[in-house]
Amino acid sequence: MIRVPILMYHSVTDRPNDETKPHAVRPSDLAEQLSYLSESGFTPLTLGDLVARFNKNNGLSLPAKPIVVTFDDGYADFHSHALPLLERHNFPATVFLTSGWVSDAGKDAAGRPLDDMLSWGQAREAAQTGIEIGGHSHSHPQLDQLRTEDLRQELRRNKGLLEEKIGTPVATMAYPYGYSSARVRREVRKAGYFAACAVSNTIAADRHDMLAIPRLTVGKNTTINMFKRAVEGNAVPLIYMRERILTKGYAVVRRTRYGLQRVRGNV
Repeated sequence: MIRVPILMYHSVTDRPNDETKPHAVRPSDLAEQLSYLSESGFTPLTLGDLVARFNKNNGLSLPAKPIVVTFDDGYADFHSHALPLLERHNFPATVFLTSGWVSDAGKDAAGRPLDDMLSWGQAREAAQTGIEIGGHSHSHPQLDQLRTEDLRQELRRNKGLLEEKIGTPVATMAYPYGYSSARVRREVRKAGYFAACAVSNTIAADRHDMLAIPRLTVGKNTTINMFKRAVEGNAVPLIYMRERILTKGYAVVRRTRYGLQRVRGNV
């Protein structure tokens, strides 16, 4: 079995607001983490590259120590703080972009951005440097709680806008909040995605469902020692055990909630 750590970042800033603070990473911490990965012989891949190698497309094979770096939502500080660090270390990454939150979304604006967001021009610039742009829904809802038609619109509008504005095919995505269900994953496949990320806080492996690929959360409380243990570990890192237990428990709550909504005719 092949194991690959996939890291999940959000905002990269020294001054997060109250809403982004729990998942924000200081630029100095990101710099230290990228330096460790580079010096320790990790080879960075985009999510799309990883899945292609898992599937042995075009005869591609995995490097000895692969790693995938991802950023959710599309905060403006990705362009100002994260991108220069990635370029310094020659690291590609994947940014999962919420299309309705883009700063110049105009008539397509939807949802409520949590902070300053990337513009379409900045997203295109990032893509031109080798950053993979993936989907993250249009308005950042809890996808597993939506009616099926609304779910389809969220997925397809996001994918369509990204491809129109960025000018490249979009085939990977991440679920807002990490939540999905069998129904959501079916619609993701129908929308044209071949891979999608959840959270789960475990090491990804080629045995996993490619529409529910797990990632490891990196946040403000992730020390460099915790980071090293996470990326070097071959089993579920104990530092994520509490989060994994909470996630599994909440999944039961979410399935029950959706079932009750169906009974009441709300979905």
